[in-house]
Amino acid sequence: MEILSKIVEMFIYVGIGVMFCTIGYKMIEKVYKKSFNLNEEIDNHNKAVGIMISGMFIGIAIIMSGVL
Repeated sequence: MEILSKIVEMFIYVGIGVMFCTIGYKMIEKVYKKSFNLNEEIDNHNKAVGIMISGMFIGIAIIMSGVL
């Protein structure tokens, strides 16, 4: 029963983490009002955008590890 509650908590925290990463992604698009497409920049091998996206994934991993 304890394992089930931990799994539910993990999904809740992952959902919250993904939601905040999505909000951060949208905020970046709002700040840079010019045509700045993250997917297009990754296709153009823009290393800075790749580092930023990997930071979002690392943030999700830190949130998930807090549950475990």
